[in-house]
Amino acid sequence: MGGLRESTTSTTTFNTVEPLRRTTLNRVLAAVYSCAISALLYHHAQALLLHSKTLVSFTISLSLLVADTVLAFMWITTQSFRMCPVHRREYPENLKKVTKRDEFPGLDVFICTADPYKEPPMGVVNTALSVMAYDYPTKMVSVYVSDDGGSILTLFALMEAAKFASHWLPFCRKNYIMERNPDAYFTSNQSCSSETEKIKMMYESLKVRVGHVVETGKVSDEYITSGQEREAFDKWTDRFTRQDHPTVIQVLLESSKDKDITGNYLPNLVYVSREKSTTSHHYFKAGALNALLRVSATMSNAPIVLTLDCDAYSNDPETPLRALCYISDPNIRPNLAFVQFPQRFRGINKNDIYASENKCLYEINPLGHDGLRGPHYVGTGTFFCRRAFFGDPSTFITPEIVELSPDNAVEEPIKSQSILSLAHRVAGCNYENQTNWGSKIGFRYGSLSEDYFTGFRQHCEGWRSVFCHPERPAFYGDAPNNLLDLLHQNKRWAIGLLQVTFSKYSPVIFGLRSMGLMGLTYSHSAFWTSFSIPITVYAFLPQLALLNGVTIFPKVSEPLFFLYTFLFLGAYGQELLDFVLEGETFGKWWNDQRIWMIKGLSSYLFGFIEYLLNSLGISALGFNVTSKVVDDELSKRYDQEIFEFGAPSPMFVPITVAAILNFFSFSWGFLQIIRGISDMQGLFLQMLLSGFVIVNCWPIYEAIVLRSDKGKLPVKVTVIAAFLAWALYYTATSLIF
Repeated sequence: MGGLRESTTSTTTFNTVEPLRRTTLNRVLAAVYSCAISALLYHHAQALLLHSKTLVSFTISLSLLVADTVLAFMWITTQSFRMCPVHRREYPENLKKVTKRDEFPGLDVFICTADPYKEPPMGVVNTALSVMAYDYPTKMVSVYVSDDGGSILTLFALMEAAKFASHWLPFCRKNYIMERNPDAYFTSNQSCSSETEKIKMMYESLKVRVGHVVETGKVSDEYITSGQEREAFDKWTDRFTRQDHPTVIQVLLESSKDKDITGNYLPNLVYVSREKSTTSHHYFKAGALNALLRVSATMSNAPIVLTLDCDAYSNDPETPLRALCYISDPNIRPNLAFVQFPQRFRGINKNDIYASENKCLYEINPLGHDGLRGPHYVGTGTFFCRRAFFGDPSTFITPEIVELSPDNAVEEPIKSQSILSLAHRVAGCNYENQTNWGSKIGFRYGSLSEDYFTGFRQHCEGWRSVFCHPERPAFYGDAPNNLLDLLHQNKRWAIGLLQVTFSKYSPVIFGLRSMGLMGLTYSHSAFWTSFSIPITVYAFLPQLALLNGVTIFPKVSEPLFFLYTFLFLGAYGQELLDFVLEGETFGKWWNDQRIWMIKGLSSYLFGFIEYLLNSLGISALGFNVTSKVVDDELSKRYDQEIFEFGAPSPMFVPITVAAILNFFSFSWGFLQIIRGISDMQGLFLQMLLSGFVIVNCWPIYEAIVLRSDKGKLPVKVTVIAAFLAWALYYTATSLIF
């Protein structure tokens, strides 16, 4: 196999890596496309400097130059991960041959949740159970759940999960079950065996109890099985209700004592709600992860750490073994920070109308990153080497106490008083004061996108990562099933990325200096918000010119027409090819590029504005948890591939303005051509662009005119957008055209 490289131990192959076949095509296209971009920018500069003698021509030339310069820069950054994409394959069966099960390294699993109403406790339960049931020595697994919401509801759900685990884990082992999330298994499995029915009834009973507690907001006496439980609930309830509540750590299962119904030991299961104070900064998810990193160090201190979102359940019980195929490889291990698995999502409709799968971000681009220093950390599905949180590969940064060192051996049981006392201490809100946590040690502070920033800093320090992309998805999570949640999520990411972009660790300066070409891959993500500039320009300027009878693009008969055509088809064609080669459909690609344009006029635009206002001290940033709650009526519309608007959000206004303006500009241009007033050759590209935007905006027109359900576009948004579209046209006509 040409280009195949093997990583072995003695004569045993753990993994292989092979360059993708499209590498040569990518490089040839990059060479040709770069010449075309240079020609276009030269044309814009020449038009601006030599031919812009009126306000109209100057405005048009400058706007197009700025827009295309931004697009050129972003295109250059994409080439960094198209130059040497690779595909890896691992062989866990070989690992089993040379490593005994009791020699596997310990595994600490971190699951973070923050709001029991947006992140239902049953989702947290299913995720925890799925990793507790890994095909891995249970005595080596410890699952830590961080509850930043400090909710008795989540604690109750996990206590119930601990009881159910004693039945679920042996059931999975005995029947060789692959889907070890109970909800996913019982939804897809129709087995009628008595054993399966019995386990299913137990699980349904668990769901009813947890659901009732969440609905009522309290744990009633009927669900308390002992006086000891009642005493514990009363104690924790009292602590949770305080505005400044102290640390709560509850060991729900202890691997050295608790056994399942077959007599096998169960994994550790620990609930952690770190101390909260109104006078201390908690650093959102990064702070929660650092608290777990310290608490776990005092209790189990496993050399491998898996971070998961609360809804990202395991879909393959052998996933840790796949990660070990790289972590155990002596050729990779010395500089390996983490093994990243792609995010995959369940419940996505046929054509993924919101592009929730983020195919480029989670699956296509990481293949290119892997040919450099490895994929970015995306916040979930990531197996870290604990050592990577303490300095670079050659320089170890010693933590403030020896118990937090990655090579410290924990000798006492996790329920011992000394261990619990130390765990409470390191989870305190003031513990990090005057330490290196968040700056040089652990997950890094300074950005709402803590995953991006942490991975970036580790790569800058000299660590590398590996992209593990098995045929069977390792994890499944929940994606937003309405447009507003998607846009708010992306706005939060955009703000976090801007916080890194304009810091002393800017990827385009610090990143390029620290890791060369790999710095461009981080620059691509860091400058996502800059897409709002060309998208805004091309969504409004040509259309306003069209309404005023002004030609801004070359005629069909001119050579520059073919340059524009090549650049447009080249960019979109390459994206489509990437989708097709990864087994996706034209429909999914189309929706992906549609959502990209929508984000440019909403998430990226509002994210930049909010970041700018915050930098000026005008507004404060907040952290909004993306809802994982499923509404039946909304889900029905989602399955029917109908866009969900519903709420009168300001985020919908710019895209509605663009939809209205493009519709009228296309209609006006078409009428002018029919009447013979305007030249079709001169207006062809502007008409084509307006028509392209109209096709992409079809869900908006449908939501304005054709729908009457709750998900239609609110009248308030339509009225405001119509007024702004008219105001924009009037202003442009009066001042520019």
